[in-house]
Amino acid sequence: MTPPINLFEYESIAPQHLSQMALDYYTSGAGDEVTLRDNRTALEHFKFLPRMLVDVSGRDLSTQILGQSLSMPILIAPMAFQCLAHPEGEVATAKAAAQLGTVMVLSTMSTKSLEEVALASKHCQQGSKGEKSLVPNPLWFQLYVHRDRNLTRTLVERAEAAGFTALCLTVDAPVLGRRERDSRNQFTLPPGMELANLVTMADLEIPKTAGESGLFTYFAQQLDPGLTWKDLEWLQSLTTLPVVVKGILRGDDALRAVEYGAKAVIVSNHGGRQLDGAIATIEALPEIVAAVGEKAEVLVDGGIRRGSDVLKALALGAKAVLVGRPILWGLAVGGSAGAQHVLELLRDELDVAMALSGCATIENIDASLVIKL
Repeated sequence: MTPPINLFEYESIAPQHLSQMALDYYTSGAGDEVTLRDNRTALEHFKFLPRMLVDVSGRDLSTQILGQSLSMPILIAPMAFQCLAHPEGEVATAKAAAQLGTVMVLSTMSTKSLEEVALASKHCQQGSKGEKSLVPNPLWFQLYVHRDRNLTRTLVERAEAAGFTALCLTVDAPVLGRRERDSRNQFTLPPGMELANLVTMADLEIPKTAGESGLFTYFAQQLDPGLTWKDLEWLQSLTTLPVVVKGILRGDDALRAVEYGAKAVIVSNHGGRQLDGAIATIEALPEIVAAVGEKAEVLVDGGIRRGSDVLKALALGAKAVLVGRPILWGLAVGGSAGAQHVLELLRDELDVAMALSGCATIENIDASLVIKL
């Protein structure tokens, strides 16, 4: 098979490698899926104003996020149940991120344990004297604050002990959004697949619910609709790791997150899977960048499918983007190599878009490059 040449081709091939239940779980949004579609179409309303006669012969896509050096401003978003796409699941994704020197954000709802993923993210590095050693690749752990605060505390402690470099707190899920495709399919995890970060905690009493995964049901029941900004303070008291707040769509919320100690915010509507009708992330981005200023780093996810989309987000003030579903398509089609190829395609497209826009480095990208029509 000829390798796909863009992310849309990966998306078209992936259904051949996925069950209908898994495909619907990955692709679906909430309600009428208006926000899901808007995340993509809103990007098309921004057009470039490229600079000419700029020396772009030596381009550099590297950047720093939370003080961590990355090869490119493209991170892997947290996504649950990756073993539905490939038997190695999150382990394969971690290997892909390590190969390209970027961050993977691991979901609480992963089907490989955070310890397994941390081990898989290590890559071999040769020192100046020829000695070889395993070096960890930066990993963030995505976290929900649970009703059971001891469960939250234990997950934080495990993530820090395993070498994760940041905590990514998701705040847009006080309850799960209604995803009608999952309801129609009566979504459940296949036999032998589990929420690896929870099942390894022997003191949990997991309920058994007919027709559903007991662990998944338990997780949904653990979501705390009473979560407030004070809980962000409590979370930071548990760890020395920087906390990133994911799920922000308003400038005032972004500023409040920073005031309560967040080192970065992620502009996100959960891939259109929570509140249908919520604003597209690229449209919310400028207000949040303006509100936060230099106080924290701003990242964005939602609808990124081309390197030119990455360039638009950077021009509007994002420090980096996170990519979700396309990684799953790559994983389904080609395992770790497929996920890596998806990242490579985005990186190479960003490189070309920067050159054609007169930007040799990430620092050259600014708001004058885009206009909304």
